[in-house]
Amino acid sequence: MSEFLDTINGIVWHNTLVYLLLAAGVYFSVRSRFLQVRQIPEMVRLMLKGEKSPSGVSSFQALTISLAGRVGTGNIAGVATAIAFGGPGALFWMWMVAFLGASTSYVECTLGQIYKERDRLTGEYRGGPAYYLSKALSHTPAAVPFKIYGYIFAAVTVLAMGLLLPSVQSNSMASAMNSAWGFSKWWVAVGTVIVLAFVIIGGVKRIATFASIVVPFMAVVYIALALIIVVINADQIPGVISLIFSSAFGVNSAFGAIVGTAVMWGVKRGVYSNEAGQGSGPHAAAAAEVSHPAKQGFVQAFAVYIDTLFICSATGFLILSTGAYRVFEGEDPTGAVIADGGRLPADAEVGPSFAQTGFDTLWNGAGSSFIAISLVFFCLTTIIAYYYMAETNLRFILGKSATVSVPYLRGTVGSNTTMALQALILVSVTIGCISTATDAWTLGDIGVGLMAWLNVVGIIILQQPAYKALRDYEKQKKDGLDPTFDPLALGIKNASFWETYDPYWGKEKPATQSPGAGA
Repeated sequence: MSEFLDTINGIVWHNTLVYLLLAAGVYFSVRSRFLQVRQIPEMVRLMLKGEKSPSGVSSFQALTISLAGRVGTGNIAGVATAIAFGGPGALFWMWMVAFLGASTSYVECTLGQIYKERDRLTGEYRGGPAYYLSKALSHTPAAVPFKIYGYIFAAVTVLAMGLLLPSVQSNSMASAMNSAWGFSKWWVAVGTVIVLAFVIIGGVKRIATFASIVVPFMAVVYIALALIIVVINADQIPGVISLIFSSAFGVNSAFGAIVGTAVMWGVKRGVYSNEAGQGSGPHAAAAAEVSHPAKQGFVQAFAVYIDTLFICSATGFLILSTGAYRVFEGEDPTGAVIADGGRLPADAEVGPSFAQTGFDTLWNGAGSSFIAISLVFFCLTTIIAYYYMAETNLRFILGKSATVSVPYLRGTVGSNTTMALQALILVSVTIGCISTATDAWTLGDIGVGLMAWLNVVGIIILQQPAYKALRDYEKQKKDGLDPTFDPLALGIKNASFWETYDPYWGKEKPATQSPGAGA
């Protein structure tokens, strides 16, 4: 089975996908005139602005839902894995994916806002790649193929977010807690299931509240403590930076043979961590209450920076500055060692132990506990975000049938299938807690890769409305206005939510309200 999964993973994560993600980021950056640099002040301003309604969460809450999905085991174990198999240069390629991916994130998240809908069961906003893939060209001869494409993406996302990816997070969390405190993985599984059940059954509003409290707190604490260690080892930083860049381009002879591997692991783990291009960010973006789609596009672009340039970099510099790393030839942790920082125990496994050892240089014996606590919060919020995205795509697949009552069962098709999805993700978490890590990571990579293939190809084709929204937003800001969105005036079709949305009311227009009245 492991060999079969490795074969599938190799096909999904062929070099073609790696270079497609990089090329898409370059193209979107040039097309947007590098908005990821020009609009940083606006990104920060909008991130802190608090528009919300009974139907939508605030931009900040949508950001934290998105970060909940991004900030997880990939920021700790993922960075360690990238360095172990791609060398220190993999961190540079993670930065490149973040910088270029910010523009990709703007495009996909703005599209998510433009084509969002109101959930028939809960009244909450829903959106994401399945929605814009099926709606954007529904007025053209390509309507049927793209609607099918949307359903394929939705099905893949339900599979990835509901079954494949949660087990990776729960496995890392259970392993860290077992290593730090000797907790039985079964007890970790039971406790995790109880907490998750309480949060996810409460719906998107409870998810948003939970994420908006936990994610910022843990991210700030983790970055602060990692930076303290980096500052203490400040004399090592020039050498670390030189090591990163020299190994990224093969200048360092020790890593010359794995330059291609550095690119592969940097992109793979960069996308796994910040999810730019994967298609997960638009789900959270669509849930936000904003007067213009570009607003949430900017906020979600900045989320990529928070995840990779801040949190992943903190982990990378922590590991490299303390010498808590080991680089292997090939992708076998039992194979030949190319480089060794000299700090890791001989039997250290590739993963959280790299960061744990790094933290131990300051607080001897406390590294395991701190990383375990960090992973508990990071992984819990990530699993919760996965559930939200899986549920959104399940709603898309069900469509109008979600409101149909089920004979002999209480509730509708939508409510019953939602309960089944909740059960599935809790089972996945349980299996992940008690299983080994190798196959779990492989399954996770397959899920991420499949979503990325489908989404990146889609947004390359459908990108135009995102740039119309960008030009419109920038023009209104230049005129001194708080931008509002009128898709018909911009020639954007099928944005049905926005065609009936009035920023004066902060919601869809009342049935008796004519377009533009009261503005």
